[in-house]
Amino acid sequence: MSRRSRLILAAAITLVVAGVAAFLLVPDRPAAAAGSFGSYRPEAGYPERVSESFYLPMRDGTRLAVRLDRPAAPGRFPVLWQHSLSIDRKPEDGAGPRTGGFQAMPELAAHGYVVAQVARRGNGQSFGARRGYNDRIEAMDAYEVTEWLAAQPWSTGNVGMYGCSNTGDAAMHAMTVRPPHLKAVLAGCFSWDKYDAWRVGGISAQWGFGPARTVAQDMENQPVDGDPDKVLLAQAAQEHQQSTVLADLWRGMPFRDSFSPLVQSRFWSEGSSGSYAGAIRDSGIPLYVVGGWRDELRGQGIASLLNVPGSRLLIGPWKHCENAGFALIEEAHRFFDRHLKGIDTGIDADPPIHYATPSSDRADATGLTWKSATSWPTGGTPTPLGGDGVLGSPATGPRGFTVGTGVRCPSDPGSGAVIQPCHIPGSGTGWTGPVLERDTEITGTPVAELWLRVDRSDAHVFAYLEDVAPDGTTTVITEGRQQVSLRAEHPSPYALPEGVPWHRAWSADAAPVTPGETTRVRFALLPTSYLVPAGHRVQLTVTGYDPRETGALPDADGSHLELDGGTSTLTLP
Repeated sequence: MSRRSRLILAAAITLVVAGVAAFLLVPDRPAAAAGSFGSYRPEAGYPERVSESFYLPMRDGTRLAVRLDRPAAPGRFPVLWQHSLSIDRKPEDGAGPRTGGFQAMPELAAHGYVVAQVARRGNGQSFGARRGYNDRIEAMDAYEVTEWLAAQPWSTGNVGMYGCSNTGDAAMHAMTVRPPHLKAVLAGCFSWDKYDAWRVGGISAQWGFGPARTVAQDMENQPVDGDPDKVLLAQAAQEHQQSTVLADLWRGMPFRDSFSPLVQSRFWSEGSSGSYAGAIRDSGIPLYVVGGWRDELRGQGIASLLNVPGSRLLIGPWKHCENAGFALIEEAHRFFDRHLKGIDTGIDADPPIHYATPSSDRADATGLTWKSATSWPTGGTPTPLGGDGVLGSPATGPRGFTVGTGVRCPSDPGSGAVIQPCHIPGSGTGWTGPVLERDTEITGTPVAELWLRVDRSDAHVFAYLEDVAPDGTTTVITEGRQQVSLRAEHPSPYALPEGVPWHRAWSADAAPVTPGETTRVRFALLPTSYLVPAGHRVQLTVTGYDPRETGALPDADGSHLELDGGTSTLTLP
């Protein structure tokens, strides 16, 4: 055989080998997959799967527990993983009780994915102690895990992350350290700025404090393979007891710049993925944000949308990490097929925002009507809060009320991350608009500007935008809150919706008021989308106490607040 013939034969062999390798890298890859938002259902090519669990040592020797679900077939597959509180995918690990879409991700093994659950250090089956909550140690663990998953013989090297609540935070923090093989992230109900998420307006309310588990509770976890007598699990559970008590961490940081001796950092900043916005943008990792209009973290997801170019937002009428009425796993599949397998799923042609607008928080989530948008709505025109109690009236005059800290919701508001605001008849004062002649959609971020007087040096102010039905039934549409002493406004370090104020809330910004003096307090309500039916009225109620508070001011009970009608305003989008 001549040298030229040998070269031609070698080239042909190379092309054949390359073709076989490409087939092995993406085992079930079609030329293109027809798909659209809410409709992506390719056939599963791998009905059988294998599962295993084991310990993976980190750079400092700490062993993290890993569970893998893989197709029961030879080949190399892209990897999806969640940085969770255990490898058991338990609802109490942070994603809530009705999280079908997030909990069902291992089902994507049937579509040619390896799906991994990795317990964060100090949690679940993993060893070590948890220093903070989504701190830099966990972020570097995520870097190591991502790169390890990419290097395995069953991996194509393309890795995606997903999660909701604390695991959504963990996925965002993984982006901040830019693992070379992290190619896409789907994250729901997380915090972009931890202070603004956990202490809205400087007020601690609604949320629990994070995991604080006893040895007995940790021992209820399923052990990794090869530890049938839970010997290793018991050792890990004992190490967990050295973790930082998160309740003490949060309580010890009343201001955004508070330094915590428990973790030796200004942890509100360290634990915020938004603190590393430049690194997230530089990574170029595609981000898909999932949220709910009944979740207190919805504004955090919208902040991420505004600050991460190319990101996407899906938001429905859901509470924390819920997705009832929508096949989230199918949309996640469409997203990951595009970015981890290179399949044209139609997602690139979609507008970046999809949302469903509820007309009542009592309506179920079936038969949702989805709308799309290319950008978040901008602000509107300020509407006066009249001294006569009419929304939109220019009438001047004061409207006052006495704060009672013993009030409770008239019905069960829920608990934990899914607890809801409620209208309490007789609490605070309100302004009611005229009867609406047509259905009216409110979508965007409302802003309240209140001119008020208080007979104390400080106060908590709560504002509730409400839907009043003809029979008087009152439904909270959205709400906001602000501690008066932290009212000072500063330029935001990250993009916010147009017209939304930002409060730096450093210790130096704390400014008690002079009792009886008029003070301007301006703050945003949480973003919303809501359809107020014809025949209903829009109402704003302002109070000085919310039953969800976890840190009410010690002298709040019996205090008196008075607001100036005619000068105070509400800006609706």
